[in-house]
Amino acid sequence: MAKTKELSKDTRNKIVDLHQVGKTESAIGKQLGLKKSTVGAIIRKWKTYKTTDNLPRSGAPRKISPRGVKMITRTVSKNPRTTRGDLVNDLQRAGTKVTKPTISNTLRRQGLKSCSARRVPLLKPVHVQARLKFAREHLDDPDEDWENVIWSDETKIELFGKNSTRRVWRTKNAELHPKNTIPTVKHGGGNIMLWGCFSAKGPGRLIRVKERMNGAMYREILSENLLSSARALKMKRGWVFQHDNDPKHTARATKEWLRKKHFKVLEWPSQSPDLNPIENLWRELKVRVAQRQPQNITALEEICMEELAKIPATVCENLVKTYRKRLTSVIANKGYITKY
Repeated sequence: MAKTKELSKDTRNKIVDLHQVGKTESAIGKQLGLKKSTVGAIIRKWKTYKTTDNLPRSGAPRKISPRGVKMITRTVSKNPRTTRGDLVNDLQRAGTKVTKPTISNTLRRQGLKSCSARRVPLLKPVHVQARLKFAREHLDDPDEDWENVIWSDETKIELFGKNSTRRVWRTKNAELHPKNTIPTVKHGGGNIMLWGCFSAKGPGRLIRVKERMNGAMYREILSENLLSSARALKMKRGWVFQHDNDPKHTARATKEWLRKKHFKVLEWPSQSPDLNPIENLWRELKVRVAQRQPQNITALEEICMEELAKIPATVCENLVKTYRKRLTSVIANKGYITKY
């Protein structure tokens, strides 16, 4: 049977008003075009509860008891990788038969939902302690110190692949229209490796690495691009260079080269991409490049150079301005990976 349309609050109040002035249920029904039984139900409700508002409905009883809810919530809290099938089996052994959607709905009401596990760097205890040490030592550094850092890193940008994933608005059965598709080729279509740097004043040099990088090539890149970037960005005297602990960066020859050039290097905790704001700059660049839809490697390289140059200096400034928040997040998360 189809659900009948609910009476408006004004209509319900009018029924009560007419009843109070002495009209019968039949007369009220004829005047308002309603069934006598409907009018009678509204009047009885008003007499019992002194209101015509909708009352809380009990609904169907929960299939999982409060004790069962606590059990499955405790299970997924201890082991977030527990599957719905495992929980169904646990409850069945306890005498409660439910389906997987019931499990999902129950956990959702507890503030838990199934999400894809994020891939993050492997952190060993030594990494966690190093990250905490770095965050605590630099937590009170003035903002001006971070503005005087040149941040650097390498990144890979794919021609076709996950970097080009995006959503489209389309009509039904139009999923294969060229405007609604993203072209792909086997094996991803290739990619390019880039080295770049930036400071709070804006992006620095961006260089394509065409061969497998080794220590000698890395030192050559720094020799040709680091100091020129610092000059172009008008860095203050005593600026600091940041790079991670990749073996090419920490090689004895590289350390010696940096020492001879009198470059101050920021001591860096391993496995800490979330502490390097250039990762956010790479993300911005990849989104911009994907929107341009390059069709070959040459175009991909050109577009990367163009789009990095277009990124406003304010974006870089904001990434560095909020650096203290990264440090407080690491401390709050007890040294583990943060949302950054």
